[in-house]
Amino acid sequence: MTRRTYRGTNVEVSFDGDLCIHATECVRGLPAVFDRGRRPWVFADNAAAEEVSAVIERCPSGALQYRRLDGAPNEATGPVTTITPVGNGPLVLRGALLVRHRDGTHERLSRAALCRCGQSNNKPFCDNSHLAAGFQAAGATPAEVLSDIAHPANPVIPT
Repeated sequence: MTRRTYRGTNVEVSFDGDLCIHATECVRGLPAVFDRGRRPWVFADNAAAEEVSAVIERCPSGALQYRRLDGAPNEATGPVTTITPVGNGPLVLRGALLVRHRDGTHERLSRAALCRCGQSNNKPFCDNSHLAAGFQAAGATPAEVLSDIAHPANPVIPT
């Protein structure tokens, strides 16, 4: 586990590169905060804490997490855990997750992307190995997965 923390005035952002599947929701959502070409790449004070929190909640892998420092609530998890297969990709989980890492440590996450192609070098997490492996399986589109994250009461269940 390689989680790094970037502290702002009103929100603290943490990032675990081992979990990132490069969905780019962060960079597209708030490029002033998340800029991969800059070091450090996260400047939590470059947007309002509400905006930073909302963009982080769109991260399907759980690589990005936040902790509100301004008294506002942290990310809420729903009463049920949802699992959504992504077409030709991972299983995206959302809920109150207790994740065990390869080094034996545990971490509480609200989102995770788990490998279902069997090729990941970071099992049980997805590392995008499915792309090189040509993995094919039915599932939701990335847009549907992001919609599920934004509206967890109505998850898309592919048939």
